[in-house]
Amino acid sequence: MAQKLKFGNGTWANKEGSTLAYNDEGNNYKPLPFSFERDSIATRVNKEGLIEVVGNDIPRIDYKDSADGVLLLEPSRSNLFLNSEPTSNENASGGITYESFNWFLGFSNCIKFGDDSSLRFRYGATVSATTQHTISAFVIMDDLSEPLVGVSSVTGDFAFVCGGVTGGVANENIYYGNNIYRVSTTLTSGANANNSGIIKYTSQSSKGFRVVGLQIEQGSYATSYIPTSSSSVQRAAETANGSGNSEVFNDSEGVLFADISALADDGSYRLTSISDGTASNRITLGYDNSSNRFLIQLSSNGSTQVNSTFTTSDIKQKNKVSIKYKQNDVSLWVNGFEVLTDTSATMPSGLSEFNFNYTDALPFYGKTKEIGYYDTALTDAELETLTSYLSLSELVTELNLNTL
Repeated sequence: MAQKLKFGNGTWANKEGSTLAYNDEGNNYKPLPFSFERDSIATRVNKEGLIEVVGNDIPRIDYKDSADGVLLLEPSRSNLFLNSEPTSNENASGGITYESFNWFLGFSNCIKFGDDSSLRFRYGATVSATTQHTISAFVIMDDLSEPLVGVSSVTGDFAFVCGGVTGGVANENIYYGNNIYRVSTTLTSGANANNSGIIKYTSQSSKGFRVVGLQIEQGSYATSYIPTSSSSVQRAAETANGSGNSEVFNDSEGVLFADISALADDGSYRLTSISDGTASNRITLGYDNSSNRFLIQLSSNGSTQVNSTFTTSDIKQKNKVSIKYKQNDVSLWVNGFEVLTDTSATMPSGLSEFNFNYTDALPFYGKTKEIGYYDTALTDAELETLTSYLSLSELVTELNLNTL
């Protein structure tokens, strides 16, 4: 068993335009870099738990969910909120104050919302009408409880408003430590384009709170924080492609392993592939366009040999998945179990590169802790071990992260 390509798993090397995969067989180190591109700045959570900005074309290793870090790849999004960390009014507001505040995340200011004795609101964006948006912010409640985002004027501690509309779906809160939560709501905007932001009605709870990092973006889920100052800001889409060569990949048999999680269960294709640079000869592994579903495909000389899916409980959680391929012997393993098999498949030819996409389309957006490629078809026992979750050390790490 030879692992011909390694990527991640706590070992990261990045520079502008590149993130490194490698082969270290026999202590003979061979770099197998990905070509990386993002034509804008972006943010990540660093090892110290701070939100920091990284420059154009610098890959983001994010430590929010893993002490080992993950490669974070996201689609293009724009924060329409003009001042994401506002210190004064640039749009309509009422019943609020601005304060200095140490968030332990890198922010130093906040908007302070008091109790429910009067209507309190802060707007700061112009949105397109009748369009799906997600509004998010970092919140710490005065009583240090978990925020409850309302979806009407009479529910929760506060609500988000988009184009004059309050409602939508309150998404799961994300905990950042120190009683700080990132909260979000997805809703369809109304016709009052400038009435977009955060609001606390007199019919909601009496709890006060502080808020910062306001973000309004078109889409069905919140992406990483995009800082703004006086104007909207776009974060460009990210690509990571082209690792490996024909000496790394075995056309006749092998295993592609990935420890990944999705950004959202949004009904879109998000794929990785080993190929000859075209769609004719390729092995594909990723998420398909149905809820919580993995997809594997194999094509040989333009003919589809395997096209199968498997539904799991939650693609937003970390999953260890492997596709094994060999003549008339293809299988998918997920978290220690063989879940799909195909006993009639001709192998591809000319495999030469690994890409976080489907041959220049359907890019993989998500979090990648590890990618591994083996140039032999592993045994069932080896595949079970490779994809099992969790080992004792991983369980300890996971428990520690979830209880901080």
